[in-house]
Amino acid sequence: MVEAERETAAPSPAPRPLPVRAAVPMALAAGLAQLLAFPRYDLWWLAPVAVALLAAAVHRRRVRAGAGLGLIAGLVFFGPLLEWTNLHTGVLPWVLLFVAESLFIALLGALAAYASPLVDRHRWTWPLLTALLWVGQEAARDRLPFGGFPWGRLAFSQGDSPALRFAALGGAPLVTFVVALVGGLLVAAAWPRGGTPAIRPRLSPASVLLGAGAVALAAAGLLVPVGGSASGPPVRVAIVQGNVPRLGLDFNAQRRAVLDNHVNGTLQLAGRVTTGQEKQPDLVIWPENSSDVDPFLDPQAAAEISRAADSVKAPILVGAVLRGPGENQVRNAGVVWLPGQGPDESRMYVKRHPVPFAEYIPLRDIARMVSKEVDRVRSDFVAGQTPGVLDMGPATIGDVICFEVAYDGIVRDTVTGGAGILAVQTNNATFDESEARQQLAMVRLRAVEHGRDALMASTVGVSGFVGADGSVSQETGFNTPGVLVAEMTPRATRTLATQLGYWPEMVLSGLAVATLVAAAVIRRRRPVHVTPTGAELGTPGTAQTTTAADEADGTRTESG
Repeated sequence: MVEAERETAAPSPAPRPLPVRAAVPMALAAGLAQLLAFPRYDLWWLAPVAVALLAAAVHRRRVRAGAGLGLIAGLVFFGPLLEWTNLHTGVLPWVLLFVAESLFIALLGALAAYASPLVDRHRWTWPLLTALLWVGQEAARDRLPFGGFPWGRLAFSQGDSPALRFAALGGAPLVTFVVALVGGLLVAAAWPRGGTPAIRPRLSPASVLLGAGAVALAAAGLLVPVGGSASGPPVRVAIVQGNVPRLGLDFNAQRRAVLDNHVNGTLQLAGRVTTGQEKQPDLVIWPENSSDVDPFLDPQAAAEISRAADSVKAPILVGAVLRGPGENQVRNAGVVWLPGQGPDESRMYVKRHPVPFAEYIPLRDIARMVSKEVDRVRSDFVAGQTPGVLDMGPATIGDVICFEVAYDGIVRDTVTGGAGILAVQTNNATFDESEARQQLAMVRLRAVEHGRDALMASTVGVSGFVGADGSVSQETGFNTPGVLVAEMTPRATRTLATQLGYWPEMVLSGLAVATLVAAAVIRRRRPVHVTPTGAELGTPGTAQTTTAADEADGTRTESG
């Protein structure tokens, strides 16, 4: 009697993923939504939507299928996001870069699919797991390979979002965590409990509650205080954007003209000060590569910069390319140039993170087979060793150069070293306005993260001032000369994010590993479902047990 009941009892429906016809479009939509969250589109609220779409697409799928869907989302996102790398170097380097970055999203999709049994057993873990995996993925991508390439972090899309304020508590990793957690709440709200999900899910009270939690979490950033107390009186800072003769890799073919543009822009500023049209600046910031002529070796270049500093009666932070220290080596530096004195070599910052395949060429012989443009880099840039903490008299500046603004530790080191204002010297002449605005979004996050007024000085734009709350007060256009002047407040207060440093990212990444270990235990020990197979096999007494591990491997275990 008992055996008869066992044979006729209907098993619970097997948990199934979304149909492929739904999952693939959702992966495509995830990549597109993530792209639209970033500058120049700035639809920041789409970032958690992108996270939710990808999480739903890969849930309950095999690891390989999860990786494939993640790769689709990554290609749709990174291809257009990094299109500016294709403007002057050719198609192949651009393709290699965005495909390499997309592989990290593929890994994310694979791991999310792998952890599906954990989510099915403990539904409350889904938002948390999703957020932790995103932080872990970005932590890896920020470091690998060749020092990593952090472009496209979820945190960098939140310039106008309340979530940006979470940067003051835990930096970019915490902002990414919050955005992905909101996305995880959204997918948990939309995904019904039980077996096969409907493409058009029905709302339940629990779904409404989860959705409300997502909105509340996103808005909670408004409660986070930003900024800090002033450490001294405001200082008047000028940004000189001299522009270049032409955009592209040959922007510095007329190096003297680029230098002259910045000298002339400073002389014009000095003239307006003399006539009373502008107040006297305390500091002047020139961008990266504003003097590709080494002023320590070229007396004429040194004389021109001194003339500019003397006329404006303020120290200038000059972005210069310096020869040495070895043969066929150069340095990308910010040099403090004092009026009436000239350069102070004790106040000089050398870029600590030169860009691989742009400022130095690893594996040059192999890279040459990919693109002959690598031979334009005739001299490799040498990395500096000390943070960019520069005493410019009225204020101590935290100097970072170009892409360094994307790296958490490089910016933080300037603040812990005593910088009261953040300055990003950059050269966007080889890219386009989209890249410049993506970079300005990073400056906004760094300002909030460390509670510092910040600025970005570019050769061609976009240059601008950013308050400690992340707001942009002034900015220039692109591919045009310009001069901006604003008061900036030096600050000494250290935010919680500054004090914690790498700890939030380390803890969150460690928890991501722990959740994957928990998922592995569940996959090995707990069957996902038991379905009768007698009708299929013609043996009424046979059942088929499928474990989560079997789902990944495509294997099944029969039991009688």
